[in-house]
Amino acid sequence: MRFPPRITRAGVAGVVLSALLVGGTVTAATADASAASVGSICYGDLPSQAHDTLDLIASGGPFPYSQDGVVFRNQEGVLPGQAGGYYHEYTVKTPGSSTRGARRIVTGEKTREDYYTADHYVTFDLVDFGC
Repeated sequence: MRFPPRITRAGVAGVVLSALLVGGTVTAATADASAASVGSICYGDLPSQAHDTLDLIASGGPFPYSQDGVVFRNQEGVLPGQAGGYYHEYTVKTPGSSTRGARRIVTGEKTREDYYTADHYVTFDLVDFGC
């Protein structure tokens, strides 16, 4: 099992740097909105299927869906801005669903953070393994 560090306001620095590198402008409101859009969730509060997915990630698979492990591009801009290829997504099975469903774990490779989304990338919660 992975024990990622807790992200704090350092994620805002990534948003600022990312915007500046592509020639954009950043206001305090923009940076704060990105940081505020990521919540947190205790590992114990995740659905059991998310525990299964995190265990598969930690062991390197095998994964049930061919899309598991693909690069997550963060097009929605909800997660802290990072270089392409930083984030990867994995399916969290949804009982009773005939499709992959909306639940995912998105991992950040460098600092090894794990995010959970139950609504197909609209909102994310950083998984807190310490509570």
